[in-house]
Amino acid sequence: MPTVFRDRGFRFFFYSNEGTPREPVHIHVERDENEAKFWVNPIVQVAYNDGHDARTLRELSGIIEVNRERIVRAWNEFFG
Repeated sequence: MPTVFRDRGFRFFFYSNEGTPREPVHIHVERDENEAKFWVNPIVQVAYNDGHDARTLRELSGIIEVNRERIVRAWNEFFG
């Protein structure tokens, strides 16, 4: 599970085995026992959520938006 970055106690990562065929670019976010998955393109959007409240999801969406290029670059470098 490559970690792309950490911010505000959250770990932003993707799984090294993202299925066959591979899903589009997305990022998983976890803190404590909570995890969410966000699609990155064409817009940042929650794919699923397990435990984060609505306020946290909005915060995470903003962090992902700011780091979108970083996430896409890490994805392409890993899965290239």
